[in-house]
Amino acid sequence: MEQTISEALINSVMAKDAFVKEGRQHLIDLACQMVITLRQQGKILIFGNGGSAADAQHMAAEFVNRFLLNRRPLAAISLSTDTSTITAIGNDFSFDEIFSKQVQALGKPEDLALGISTSGASRNVIKAIEVAKDIGMRTAVLTGGLSGGSSELGTLADFTLNVPSAKTQHIQEVHLWIEHLLCELVEEEMFGDN
Repeated sequence: MEQTISEALINSVMAKDAFVKEGRQHLIDLACQMVITLRQQGKILIFGNGGSAADAQHMAAEFVNRFLLNRRPLAAISLSTDTSTITAIGNDFSFDEIFSKQVQALGKPEDLALGISTSGASRNVIKAIEVAKDIGMRTAVLTGGLSGGSSELGTLADFTLNVPSAKTQHIQEVHLWIEHLLCELVEEEMFGDN
């Protein structure tokens, strides 16, 4: 058990370090785009499956309520939380369309679509990003894996933040860290003087 804990810590730190070496500027660029989106009265639509669905919900809550600063609510919606909509679409059409149909219903050109896929291969996330691009929205993805940045999803989005790790749990840990950093950077930029 001691060895497992030590190895998990080392691998988690290595995954963060690898992301920062490759993705620091992409992170800053996405934070700046989020600020532009929110200042122009746009909203951020966030979505993913499984643990990434939980991340989408968590991140939307940080924007709507607050992260570190007491400030006005920021427009963000998790598309992973409406079970009636998700199950209706999955039942009547396909699980591949559970996010794309919501993006069609809710997305506007001034909005930003943020898809989260540890593998970079989730069909429903890919379809939603494609629909968002058709609407004229800016698009961003959090991916993972040694080829995640060059995956179909990674090459499709305007902003790709890839965690270059082969271990799913460490990709997910870094995704949460990235999501918190995005919240913090956006708050600092928009409300840091308050």
